[in-house]
Amino acid sequence: MPVDYSKWDALELSDDSDIEVHPNVDKRSFIRAKQNQIHAERSQRKLQIETLKYERQINDGLIKRISSLLAALKKHASEAESRNPAEVAFQAVMESVGNPADDKPPTRPEGVHANVEQPPTYTKMMASLLDQVNKTMEEKKPDNRYTAMVAEIEDHLSKVEDLQKQLHEKLAELEKEEGRKITSEGLRDGFNTSHVTKAEPASTSGEKKTNSGSSQPELLNPNFSQESKSTSAAGSKAGEDEMDASADGRKFANIKASEYRESHAFITSHPHILAEKETDGILVLAFDAQLEGKDDIARNYIHQALLLQYCRSLGRDGVSLFFKRVTTKGHQAQQVFYKDVQDTFFRIKNRTKEINAERAAEGSGDVEQIQLHAVEPGTEIKIKIPPADSQDEEEKRGRQIFDSFAPDMKKALESGSLDKVNQVLGKMKVADAEELVGLLSEAGVLSLEEEVIDATTEEGRRRIKEMEDEAALESFAADPE
Repeated sequence: MPVDYSKWDALELSDDSDIEVHPNVDKRSFIRAKQNQIHAERSQRKLQIETLKYERQINDGLIKRISSLLAALKKHASEAESRNPAEVAFQAVMESVGNPADDKPPTRPEGVHANVEQPPTYTKMMASLLDQVNKTMEEKKPDNRYTAMVAEIEDHLSKVEDLQKQLHEKLAELEKEEGRKITSEGLRDGFNTSHVTKAEPASTSGEKKTNSGSSQPELLNPNFSQESKSTSAAGSKAGEDEMDASADGRKFANIKASEYRESHAFITSHPHILAEKETDGILVLAFDAQLEGKDDIARNYIHQALLLQYCRSLGRDGVSLFFKRVTTKGHQAQQVFYKDVQDTFFRIKNRTKEINAERAAEGSGDVEQIQLHAVEPGTEIKIKIPPADSQDEEEKRGRQIFDSFAPDMKKALESGSLDKVNQVLGKMKVADAEELVGLLSEAGVLSLEEEVIDATTEEGRRRIKEMEDEAALESFAADPE
């Protein structure tokens, strides 16, 4: 009976003895290069498998949303014959809006599309699809726009499904190739068990008692924090183009959120602001405003930015209809839009709060301060403010410099107290404080004078004694013999 060796076909073993190479080629180097080639091909194949699986996940979510939109459009197809087709289409779009919690695509695995940005939300994907459909409708100008729009969306769905089928075939081919050979990475223990008997810990009198039914795990490093704190501020992605709203975009952003008629008129006369760049630019303005604590301005910018996003996704014919629905009290479109504005505002507010906290923590590390003190014994710094009505040119110049100071510094100087001046300097950055001290000197506000000591008081006698001791120490240091 012949022996069947087919079960060993999946083993990828190297038999160096039967490898024949050219005499001028080093055999060891050739074998090592062959091994590296096998490992590189295997790694590349695994990455392709992960990439295809991830792309299929994205497409599954997109197919689900396109199918939902088509179902809503077909459901209201009969109404399009008696009502405004744009109004019926808008109603179908609003009904097909999914759960906002599922709007973000799944996180891509490590190494998959590493040099590409994170895919946009499904809402943005659907908005882009509707933009393409509206553009096609403008070019073809069909008699029955509603039916043509449904057919165009079905065509897009068919393309995504065909792409999904191709990905499935390619994935099956790669997985078959991956499973053709047995590798050490694919090995798993069929059966393995172990048991360690642990001694009961002896109870001590100082041991803390815990509530019945609850237990705390013992940690090797109890001070370790699980939270990963990001120290990067807004816009930290290197190499990305900075998004900035145009002049018209800024004008639109400053229109009050309640002035829907003015916003509608502005979009009608400036249709170019419906571009996605303008939406992103206004959201950047909102982020910057929230960083400065301007809640009302940030909320208004967010409202205007999302207004552009919704109008862009509905096409030119849907702009008027959207404004009609969003201004109708209690309408579903109004509720969806307001909720989106509120959620976006709170996300930006929480993020800016974290950034400001991080900046404050970083700024607290600079403890260096500039303080004014007299160096020579027996002298003190006097504060002299240049008079406002002086005719002397130097004093006029000094008065101009004094008037340019901040109110808190002017108040401290007018008090004549050096301690209060030092308090103001202590709150300033080192560079700013150094510049201010230079201006004080230039204005002639500070002068070094001999200290007048009243020897009839206890404080005066103590001060004289300190000065005599300092003079004796200096004399001893100068002549040690």
